[in-house]
Amino acid sequence: QVRLVESGGGLVQPGGSLRLSCVASGTIFSSNHIDWYRQAPGKERELVALITSSGSTHYADSVKGRFTISRENAKNTVYLQMNSLKPEDTAVYYCNKPFPFAPWGQGTQVTVSS
Repeated sequence: QVRLVESGGGLVQPGGSLRLSCVASGTIFSSNHIDWYRQAPGKERELVALITSSGSTHYADSVKGRFTISRENAKNTVYLQMNSLKPEDTAVYYCNKPFPFAPWGQGTQVTVSS
């Protein structure tokens, strides 16, 4: 079954860190690069970072130097290490493969606030 499960979000103060996890079913994970997206209230979903099946990475300018994406193939898992978090990073974070998308997971809420 095609499935994506995100976890690891929470409430953190500005400057803090979180690590998000995305577990993808094998049919999604094995042959695709995996993307992390986020959607803030009232805004469109935006691409944050991606990692290819060979491990190459790409980041949105807004998170470059603060976020790191990685993958653990044996666990069908992609991680997003988020450091130096800012209030503008507050959003629901989702993972998915490139378009055509798999069914979206529930996402994980990240709130950066003092």
